[in-house]
Amino acid sequence: MSAITAQHRNSRAGLPTLLLTGMKREAACAASDGVVTLCSGANVTHLRLSLDDLKAQDFGAVISFGLAGGLNPTLRPGDCIVAREIVAEGACFTSDNRLVDALIDAVAGAGRPPVSGAIAGVDEMAMDVAAKTALRSLTGADAVDMESHIAAAFAAEKGATFAAVRVIADPATRTLPPLAAKAITPEGDIDQGYVARELIRAPGQIGELIRAGLDSRAAFATLGRVGPLIGPLLRLVLADL
Repeated sequence: MSAITAQHRNSRAGLPTLLLTGMKREAACAASDGVVTLCSGANVTHLRLSLDDLKAQDFGAVISFGLAGGLNPTLRPGDCIVAREIVAEGACFTSDNRLVDALIDAVAGAGRPPVSGAIAGVDEMAMDVAAKTALRSLTGADAVDMESHIAAAFAAEKGATFAAVRVIADPATRTLPPLAAKAITPEGDIDQGYVARELIRAPGQIGELIRAGLDSRAAFATLGRVGPLIGPLLRLVLADL
């Protein structure tokens, strides 16, 4: 190994990791030394503006982490996907295969083996079965979220290593209640007041909300097992990339 190559590896390993999520609760699952978290609040405009403020900072890796909607009908709540590629309108991004392989091994050791496939990135939430079916047909992706395509583009711009680790919350066969589209605050918290007002206004959403809550519980159980592995694993892997 040349001295220049070794220096490049060491400098990358010493840089912080940027973790992009939709919610504070997702970010908390992966909190670790050397990990900088940024929550979108389920708002891609807010996320892009926040990333603009970080353009002057260097990162060793950019990781998309959190919940996802299922597109592959075989995936259930709590199933984890480590993406080898991110597909979005007019763009396709690939993850670092060595990092993906290391993440797959780590996630498998913490529970069920993850799926290794594609994630579709969208700017608006895929709320119902019809939208998920259309995305699956169009992209061939296994899951969908609102942060991975933005995270991948930012990583490419910064020359940072990229990967996405997502856990299925709402499966391909599940429709979310309409209130879910605006239930996240810009800071990444659940807007409890808005949810309560919407249930009073349209109480028919309660059944879908209960199912979504049960699905989310299974997803967060997986995130809680996988999240603590992210920071330590990246510190090890980045030194060898």
